[in-house]
Amino acid sequence: MKRRIPFTAVTLTALIALAGCSPSTEQASTQTSATTTAPTPTPSTPTPPAAAPLATPLLARVVAAPVPVPATDGRTHLVYELLLTNSMNQDVSVDSVVVRPGDGDPLLTLAGAELADRTRVLGTTAPTAALGPAQSALVWLDVTTENGRTPTELDHQVKVTLTQPMPPLLPAEVTETVAPVTVQTRQPVSIAAPLRGPQWWDANGCCGMTAHRMAINPIDGELWGGERFAIDYVQLMPDGRLFDGKVDDLSGYPYFGADIHAVADGPVVAVLDGLPEQAAGVNPTGLRLDEYGGNHVVQDIGGGNYAFYAHLKTGSVAVKPGDRLSAGQVLGQLGNSGNTDAPHLHFHVMDGPDPLKADGLPFVIDAFRLTARTSAGVGPDGDAIDAVLAGKPAPLQPDVSPRDETGLLPLVSDVMDYPDE
Repeated sequence: MKRRIPFTAVTLTALIALAGCSPSTEQASTQTSATTTAPTPTPSTPTPPAAAPLATPLLARVVAAPVPVPATDGRTHLVYELLLTNSMNQDVSVDSVVVRPGDGDPLLTLAGAELADRTRVLGTTAPTAALGPAQSALVWLDVTTENGRTPTELDHQVKVTLTQPMPPLLPAEVTETVAPVTVQTRQPVSIAAPLRGPQWWDANGCCGMTAHRMAINPIDGELWGGERFAIDYVQLMPDGRLFDGKVDDLSGYPYFGADIHAVADGPVVAVLDGLPEQAAGVNPTGLRLDEYGGNHVVQDIGGGNYAFYAHLKTGSVAVKPGDRLSAGQVLGQLGNSGNTDAPHLHFHVMDGPDPLKADGLPFVIDAFRLTARTSAGVGPDGDAIDAVLAGKPAPLQPDVSPRDETGLLPLVSDVMDYPDE
């Protein structure tokens, strides 16, 4: 996205004009009053001087204020995005982004390759920390803190290098303090698991640069991050594989058709059924916007939270709008409809009933057993998803001890057992 108003032609000119029209503070007034005596000022506490205005090459705002959530890594996560816009008619380089609490040490510092890996110019997919004239970019942030030590306020110190500095107004390097944000005080909704049984793998979830995490959608003139905390669930077989036989044979996936359970009490607000199953192993094309979730159910689970169950099996949806569900009730079956290349359940919680035009909210699952984690690295067979789609076992991280967890957000790569009752 580009804007056609160059910073140099408008903003700096305005600053210069303002300076030229302002009265000098060194020129004392010579006017006096013949009839009025100036009142004696009342003593008061001096007001600290405001910081001097600073010309900022980058404009910045937070897409949605973060909601703290405890996760399976033993940390509390603040997950959100910073939108940067280059207001200059020249290339700039974002050198670092530092996330700071109201006071105290920085919570996160991104620079170099790590910053580039978490930054994308809008409409592009290549990692970069360079912005062309009038370009905007998103920086995906995952700020972690010790449990119970979440800050109430955050700001962002951004260091930027200009290719055409204009001293003294704009030196070659500028450090801006921008986009202050108040951390939300709402609590993540606590839910039951939407599935039952062993070896359910979070193959695409929070909080790295996964497809869900990066799905910031331009809808009706605004940016929405509905999938910020979404999970794609697939079930690994005892040997770690995903399917038997050919990748495109849905019957070879043992979990295809697994029951999907309501995660909480609450009414159904939207349903779609009747879309066909997609061929596994192939990315579908030609979908309309409202078909991306495939056959699905949206449920109001209270407190401004809406649960989205997507890619359900054709003809399996067992509920209708207005039905009031109880936690654990079967609402459909796991399928492969919509924007999907393998059978899975896409699940997320959001702040409105539209799966795309909403902001994703964190949630915690009340009880589960964390049994393993898949490897995040890329090996000879690619990453873990590449390996399982090639018919091979998912590579696992060593030294992960199985443990029972309560009230935590699963993270991408977690493998979990969900209780049957």
